[in-house]
Amino acid sequence: MKNWLRFLIALWLAIGSAYGFSFGHDQPTVDTVGWSELPREARQTLTLIKTGGPFPYPRDGIVFGNFEKRLPLRQRGYYHEYTVKTPGRSDRGPRRIITGRDDEHYYTDDHYRSFRRIRE
Repeated sequence: MKNWLRFLIALWLAIGSAYGFSFGHDQPTVDTVGWSELPREARQTLTLIKTGGPFPYPRDGIVFGNFEKRLPLRQRGYYHEYTVKTPGRSDRGPRRIITGRDDEHYYTDDHYRSFRRIRE
């Protein structure tokens, strides 16, 4: 009976992990980056965010879903994303600033694979 119960628990954990359930794991940790360490284009985008625009890309300000779960988990609509221009790219490129409702700002230069919280 104990082996059967262990099997069911292991199966439940495996299925849950495959579908992205957290089972009480801690929130993700995010490194930090200072304002002066950001690329010039990221500083310009952050200034636009703080002054309310205008923004150069139509998708700037859309809700960021945090589907990768690399930022602290919050309800949908908490985060918004803004494009950071990437020199030499004709598309939006991989760089973004993500803002949170509590006035936090995150920078990614690898299209959501990693984030750094901006220290100002």
